[in-house]
Amino acid sequence: MAWIQIRIYSDKADADALSDMLMDVGCPSVTFMDSKNNPVYEPKPGEVILWPETTVIGLFEANHDMQAVVDFVQSQYHKPLNYKLEQLEDKDWEREWMDNFHPIKFGERLWICPSWRDVPDPNAVNVLLDPGLAFGTGTHATTALCLQWLEQQDLSGKTVVDFGCGSGILGIAAIKLGAERVIGIDIDPQALIASRDNAERNGVADKLEVYLPENQPQFSADIVVANILAQPLRELHEIILGFLGDKGAIAMSGILEEQAQSVADVYAPFLKLDNIAQQGEWTRVSGVKK
Repeated sequence: MAWIQIRIYSDKADADALSDMLMDVGCPSVTFMDSKNNPVYEPKPGEVILWPETTVIGLFEANHDMQAVVDFVQSQYHKPLNYKLEQLEDKDWEREWMDNFHPIKFGERLWICPSWRDVPDPNAVNVLLDPGLAFGTGTHATTALCLQWLEQQDLSGKTVVDFGCGSGILGIAAIKLGAERVIGIDIDPQALIASRDNAERNGVADKLEVYLPENQPQFSADIVVANILAQPLRELHEIILGFLGDKGAIAMSGILEEQAQSVADVYAPFLKLDNIAQQGEWTRVSGVKK
């Protein structure tokens, strides 16, 4: 089926009202998108957090009367409507995404491989991944920075915390690289499901434990990876550092280049920071507990 979409450029104060207007004229699907580059907290399940400048996107069947949609929304809206109409190609979008998700190599020996593709090197450390509804495929720079760091660590027999585990990609990679035990923590129950499923797929479910924050046990880890965002990294630093044992190592990402120093400053009293690595506009801050 062919589709047409309307993009309405607005802000977080008006986004919900615009969404309701589109639904009133038969829009089957409304989504919100960041109009600029303003990271926000990962929302809790069922919570919607909007950006200061938000694009409201309504999807309609291609034969829908879009002029009637524009006229109705403009009649209800208190500002001149800033919008764009786009015809979408008729294709299987899930298939399109799967076709463009290829195996990716990190460092000298680690591959992240879609579960529906053949592994390029059977003798390498291969993580088979199906992200499901959770974030984390290795294609994003923040995940890549953490994977590169993990690949360089001696993880043999170590205990690892994956804080904000998403699809489980970092924790499973750590196990494949030699870790004995991984504890994944995430606020989203879908992330815990995806992590368990991917651990089963990789034959490492016996070494991976996953918890919501309110259920996490107390323990001391050798390694912590936290791929979330700069603001929660700063605000939750006591909790995150609380997982790290003596001389333990930590890597943090989800940090824009201009945010890196502010994150490093918060952790500097507790860590011997080694470097700030960068990939595109994203950075990784890492160090060892003093």
